[in-house]
Amino acid sequence: MTTSARAAVLEAQDGPFEFRDIEIEDPRSDEVLVRMVATGICATDAHVRAQRMATPLPVVLGHEGGGVVERVGAAVTTVEPGDHVVLSYHSCGRCKPCLSSHAAYCDNVWAANFAGARLDGSNGLHVAHGTEPHGHFFGQSSFSTHALTHQRNTIKVPSDLPLDVMAPLGCGLQTGAGAVLKALAVPAGASFAVFGVGAVGLAAVMAAHVAGATTIVAVDVDAGRLELARDLGATHLVDPGRVEDLTGALRAVDDRGLEYVLDTSGRVENLDAGVGALAPMGRFGFVAFHEGAGAVLDAGRLTLGQSLQGIIQGDAVSSLLINDLAQLYRAGRFPIDRLLSFYDFADINAAFEDAGSGRVTKAVLRFTSPG
Repeated sequence: MTTSARAAVLEAQDGPFEFRDIEIEDPRSDEVLVRMVATGICATDAHVRAQRMATPLPVVLGHEGGGVVERVGAAVTTVEPGDHVVLSYHSCGRCKPCLSSHAAYCDNVWAANFAGARLDGSNGLHVAHGTEPHGHFFGQSSFSTHALTHQRNTIKVPSDLPLDVMAPLGCGLQTGAGAVLKALAVPAGASFAVFGVGAVGLAAVMAAHVAGATTIVAVDVDAGRLELARDLGATHLVDPGRVEDLTGALRAVDDRGLEYVLDTSGRVENLDAGVGALAPMGRFGFVAFHEGAGAVLDAGRLTLGQSLQGIIQGDAVSSLLINDLAQLYRAGRFPIDRLLSFYDFADINAAFEDAGSGRVTKAVLRFTSPG
């Protein structure tokens, strides 16, 4: 038995998403079939579209899904039909990082999230004619009316909260918030700066505010996003285009330097400026520098106990952090909705164009009316 679905398939590098009818296998013992309600669009989807990340094509992308469970495999104990769920990154569950609550650094992270197949190499997506698209992107491939997920990356959330608002918690917003709350563990009273206030950076600003950081610096060239960052908790705004010395501008906020800095932009010059702005024993976390980007640093600049830390998915245990953030949203302390712009699933190509141009902060596709 299979489930019929309609999917947006990326057929070629930099090409448009094309809608195709697909058949999805019934869940295996540890899998879950989810009817999609909404899914966010993330920069990682765009990177794969451009083949800066070598996921095989054709493929069904999407990895910030929110939906309702329709069927579960015999061994699934964490969710049941009718549950509202958010879909996050996948992991093997067996390696040392997974077993020590650091599944974002799973030894099998590439195979679990980017290979376009299950961990055993099989594919649960099929078509009657033509080349079968790869699936299981981040263990979900949520650019489809239904997704076949694994119980490890299917997170039950409160049914009274809107799934179209909850969906982006699965990757981008989890990454920014988790970087602050878990990976860097920014404490109350700390000084913190974030380079880039797109969706990930704004989630970091909100999380730093929740954590009780008393100095929160937002760094970006977009005046509108800087003002939104101020509304969400930033105490200082810095536009690199308006200062001659970015390190100096950051040190002007606190002359001993900043205790925590996060880069979400991937801009090489921000590594130099951010490290230059660190206080003794300060920590610089980054989520966006890629191999070959040329982000190089003289280790002698870290002699006062400063450190660098690469961060994936905020080092989050998704089942915990996503629900923590959902409760903060309910309490009005993590206003995700202020970042979101909604599109019909049929308008996926327009949504990607708007997201890529910066016209919207976080694009979310809706499959049905919010629910």
